[in-house]
Amino acid sequence: MKKVLVCGAGGFIGGHLVKKLKRQGHWVRGVDLKLHEYSPSMADEFVVGDLTDQALVRKVLDIPFDEVYQLAADMGGAGYLFTGDNDANVMHNSALVNLNIIQQALKVGVKKLFYSSSACIYPAYNQEDPQNPKCSEDSAYPAMPDSEYGWEKLFSERLFQAFNRNYNMDVRIARFHNIFGPEGTYTGGKEKSPAAICRKVAEAQDGDGIEVWGDGQQTRSYLYIDECLEGIERLMESDFVGPVNIGSEEMITLNQLAEMVMKIANKNLYIKNIDVAHTGVRGRNSDNKLIKQKLGWAPSAPLVNGMTKTYQWINAQVHAQMPELVKAD
Repeated sequence: MKKVLVCGAGGFIGGHLVKKLKRQGHWVRGVDLKLHEYSPSMADEFVVGDLTDQALVRKVLDIPFDEVYQLAADMGGAGYLFTGDNDANVMHNSALVNLNIIQQALKVGVKKLFYSSSACIYPAYNQEDPQNPKCSEDSAYPAMPDSEYGWEKLFSERLFQAFNRNYNMDVRIARFHNIFGPEGTYTGGKEKSPAAICRKVAEAQDGDGIEVWGDGQQTRSYLYIDECLEGIERLMESDFVGPVNIGSEEMITLNQLAEMVMKIANKNLYIKNIDVAHTGVRGRNSDNKLIKQKLGWAPSAPLVNGMTKTYQWINAQVHAQMPELVKAD
């Protein structure tokens, strides 16, 4: 039985990671600013607290854990990250969490430490053509992320790499590409596009229009949570430090994603593209050459499979909140 600490255990990926670790028989302590919103945590211990506080970090990271997963960050979807209104908090809070955790992990002798970076670190200038984005790991420099969130992630990658070089800390770094699935934020402003579109479709009646930000031709790839967790496990079991992409290579436009969800829901709707100032880069897609080379594996499940499960979950949440939709259906 391993002893494991999951930082960010109240979040979407962290909550699913705790469940997987417990199914594997490990002892798990979770920590987050809040409890998980959609299901009780399976962690053996769950500490509610702020990881920007050094005293809290010393409290939860008090033994030489076999594994520490650092997923905690101040983040959200495009509506949160790209307006510029939250830049100071995003950079300060996330950087301070990482500085606190890696210092304390070194002090207590943590055996292995995972850091979740992001595809947002990739240069905006390589993502202007929606059909030909460049997101190979070696394309990160010269650096020019499209948001302060990306800059902070890039700084923290270098922080973890420096502790690996100078103190021989056993770290692993992954760059996540749009992870989605059930039990993730789907409303309130911090939701990402798969969840937002699922919610809009779930709330709509036949003949309604679904708002999609921008012209809908911007491209992304999305990775279902189960494959994300598989990638994390394989990286942790390998000798490769990273950074490495953990994402899907199935690129899709935002309008195509909306059409996919409409089909899943079997609803006759139309798309209303709305002009907003902050939609992120024009194109982004995971490049999986390196993960195939280093781990002998890469995500491969079709997007529609995960979107079907995600829509079904969000649709159930929406109907529970809005019972009048049950009658309309």
